[in-house]
Amino acid sequence: MRRVQPVTTPHPSDELFASLLETVPAGIDRRLSQLLLRAAVDLVAQRPATLDLKIAGAALEEMGDAFAMFAGSVGVPKATLFGSARTKENDPLYAVARDVAERLAAAGWMVITGAGPGIMQAGMEGAGREHSIGVSIRLPFEQGANHVIAGDAKYVSMKYFFTRKLMLIKESKGFVCLPGGFGTLDETFELITLTQTGKGVPVPIVLLDTPGDPYWETVDAFIREQLVARGLVSAADTHLYLITEDVDRAVQEVVGFYRNYDSLRYVGDLLVIRLRQLPTADQMALLNDRFGHLCKTGTIEIAQPFDPERRENDRLDLHRIAFAFEKHGYGDLRDMIDLCNTFVDG
Repeated sequence: MRRVQPVTTPHPSDELFASLLETVPAGIDRRLSQLLLRAAVDLVAQRPATLDLKIAGAALEEMGDAFAMFAGSVGVPKATLFGSARTKENDPLYAVARDVAERLAAAGWMVITGAGPGIMQAGMEGAGREHSIGVSIRLPFEQGANHVIAGDAKYVSMKYFFTRKLMLIKESKGFVCLPGGFGTLDETFELITLTQTGKGVPVPIVLLDTPGDPYWETVDAFIREQLVARGLVSAADTHLYLITEDVDRAVQEVVGFYRNYDSLRYVGDLLVIRLRQLPTADQMALLNDRFGHLCKTGTIEIAQPFDPERRENDRLDLHRIAFAFEKHGYGDLRDMIDLCNTFVDG
């Protein structure tokens, strides 16, 4: 019996996509490029309202500007500093922000801020122009970038808060949050939410106070007394952040997070954690004893690079452990990474 082949109807814009893809440089992922082009054409074909087109077009354009700006610092570790634009230069918080940024820059990190006044300016003063990156928001009552970063190639201005937050978070391997208003709380809680839900990778998050001014301690009390007590978040979720009033402790939390741990990725159902030092048999037994409950099936095992990693030449020089992650309990996953960071000589 002859099998009838299904008839596929060409997409009306297939020829357009084919011609546009010819302009995509070699080495660019053509599948994802086609997906992006098709989404744009399909959106226009829906005849959306003018405002919808305006939002989509402006968001894509400014994301492109930000991607291009960050391309100049690929491979350099970055930490984002959040905090109030209203903090004055004589406020102790201003000096703390300047100090923590200075020490991060001295450790080889670049410091990203919202490029405005207050804590943002203090951070850039501490890091210096060379080690500063600015992602500002255009507001009617703010006058653009602060004097440290204004006119620098490492500065970009955004129209929308959601695209700005994406860029403040996406490129960073660590975060230091100082006291601030609604915007700072929004940024901090979104960052914690991304980590808690697995939409973002585990990162060091420091909530930095000054002595005698327990801003974040008060926020933490609310989390524990209202959210944890009501079962709205788990107690382990409070492990996703560190509260301190010590600048040295804050810097060590950020930089030290990567003393053994490097990165993670999923390969199918497996979570692969890349480490600089191979765990011993006793250390693997300890990992399974304390964190075996994170495994959907099986146990935590030492692994070799997987085929997708080999094809992409993805961190092949590092050691690996892998397991079938339940994809919940990200606070415990953070604790597991902290334990791995103790598996280093010296």
